[in-house]
Amino acid sequence: MCGICGFTQATSADAPALKAMCDIMAHRGPDGEGQYLDAESGIALGHRRLSLIDLANGNQPMVRATGEHDSAITSPALMPDGTPCGTPESMLAKGDFAIVFNGEIYNYQDLRAELETQGWQFKTKSDTEVLLTGYLAWGEGVLDRLRGMFAFAIWNRATRELFCARDFFGIKPFYYTQQNGQFIFASEIKCILEHPAYTRELNREALEQYLCFQFSALPETFFKGIFKLAPAHCMTVHADGSITERRYWRPEYHFDENRNREDTARAIDEVMRDSVRYHNVADVEVGSFLSSGIDSSYMAACLAKENPDIKTFTVGFECYKQAAANNAEGAGGKTMRDEISWARELADDLHIANTDKYIGEEEYWASLPRVQWHMDEPSADPSAVALYFVDQIAATQVKAVLSGEGADEFFGGYRIYQTPFSNAKVSWAPKGLLKGASHAMRALHLRGANYLERASETPEDWYYTNANGVAFTPDERARLLKGGCSAPTPQSLTAPVYAEAAGLDDTTRMQYVDLYFWLVGDILLKTDKMSMAHSLESRVPFLDRRVFDLSATIPTALKANEQQTKLTLRDAAEFAIPKDWAQKEKLGFPVPVVNWLREDRYYTMVKEWFTGDIAREFFNTDELVRLLDEHKEGADRSRKIWIVYMFLMWYKIYFVDRTVPEKPEAH
Repeated sequence: MCGICGFTQATSADAPALKAMCDIMAHRGPDGEGQYLDAESGIALGHRRLSLIDLANGNQPMVRATGEHDSAITSPALMPDGTPCGTPESMLAKGDFAIVFNGEIYNYQDLRAELETQGWQFKTKSDTEVLLTGYLAWGEGVLDRLRGMFAFAIWNRATRELFCARDFFGIKPFYYTQQNGQFIFASEIKCILEHPAYTRELNREALEQYLCFQFSALPETFFKGIFKLAPAHCMTVHADGSITERRYWRPEYHFDENRNREDTARAIDEVMRDSVRYHNVADVEVGSFLSSGIDSSYMAACLAKENPDIKTFTVGFECYKQAAANNAEGAGGKTMRDEISWARELADDLHIANTDKYIGEEEYWASLPRVQWHMDEPSADPSAVALYFVDQIAATQVKAVLSGEGADEFFGGYRIYQTPFSNAKVSWAPKGLLKGASHAMRALHLRGANYLERASETPEDWYYTNANGVAFTPDERARLLKGGCSAPTPQSLTAPVYAEAAGLDDTTRMQYVDLYFWLVGDILLKTDKMSMAHSLESRVPFLDRRVFDLSATIPTALKANEQQTKLTLRDAAEFAIPKDWAQKEKLGFPVPVVNWLREDRYYTMVKEWFTGDIAREFFNTDELVRLLDEHKEGADRSRKIWIVYMFLMWYKIYFVDRTVPEKPEAH
């Protein structure tokens, strides 16, 4: 896990810019720094290293000569104090290749053995050398052989071309821009902002879609002209500045209708244990998150089979600790059991170590500016802050952790995926009748209007992310934005993705859309940014190609039904954790923002933001205050409030103050 950056058309005068780009992302790699600038070929490459594999020799940028099976590997890397790790002078002879790589190739040892049978020799034990050598041996075909998470760039000095690629599911970020023909890329947007060729400008279309999605949903980021390389895509930047981009992999579903539930559960357990085994490959200790959900519980139990001495980490909220002690109500009026009490119970049952932390409201609110700075783009997911704190405590004991992202998208874990099953109850009724009944019920303020409306439509008509129902509708954002809004509807953005999944059942189509929007835009973004904020690598065993390939053969009826989610994944988890845990209801991670925003203190604080200069620039502030007042009076408007509040805070950091927020004090 590292941070990478670079740019083409580099000159000898660009060394300070490259250094600044590396420095701003020092949190991604405190163990080493590498900078390579070749003015002759016009390339600058930078790297910050978090060392997990081949701690002594895996420095980057890494260089290898083409056509030489036994050529030397060199690394122009520097330690944070400026001490050379390798040879800092120019080392790229004509025909050489150089790489900067962020991520982990978990099957690098398998690939190395295969390359060695072809005559290739290696000077290090790093996965970076295997990746670069694999590219020399197989070209772009190396991508089909990789098992891992990655974003990398490889420079070909002979052709003066830069080849870039991002992993299958978008676990690792890759941002880029072109400025007057100069290609600039980095692991974080803030690195690109350090380059003098880029002048920051807000992309207002990104704001318009953010209000509906609660995250940055477009290929172009919130910064005008800065884009995201899409998951499972690669690109070649040619010597003339033109770009050729292609999609090298597409998720495909081939349901095996002959599967039964028991055999499927065993197959899931087998592939998950194999994935966890590969994700445990490192020269440092790998820990695991542990929450009340089955995803992290199952994963931690699998890791415990590989290493009985594993360390696990959990966070909860101080207010829920007291609520649980009093058997009181938490957010949403539901009786809450403290998250930490769940984790302690399972850790005791599995005989594994667990470290936990209660998050107080003072430190939660104090952390918000730092969280938004690390996120690069505004994120309105309140759980990102909880992730910030669990990463913080994990980083004090380990350098890498396993996390449960991807299980819901692969195995049907979100409750919203059950909607098509409940809609089937009224499939006999004409769609027009259902829609008319929905309108009538809504006019009479009767419950059930949403159900009938969704039953009258297909998922592409109404479902675009898990933010459905809590974020702003297109009509609401038009009223909210100053000057209105003419942006395309969210459904227009998801329509091409739905078209790719034509012919699949409704639940699978919703899962498919989530792979391209919710998973990469919300879940994986906060996973990467919050872990890297603390120089911690977050590994995601569910998001493994072999795990997906198996999940894509499991019929939807074995994933979810009207009564339950993740049917066969829960069955598989029973091989590792108690049945009561494997089969319990999905709770998510409740953040007490709903209640906090009704307190005078936070109501007043947010109202000051909602009536301030920044808010008046973008929004009709009367609408913002109305949302706050409705929430204070009992209606739940918390997610809408949070979406706007986080944007305002983010904008102030990146466009008004333009400074790095201070780290909140650890408690």
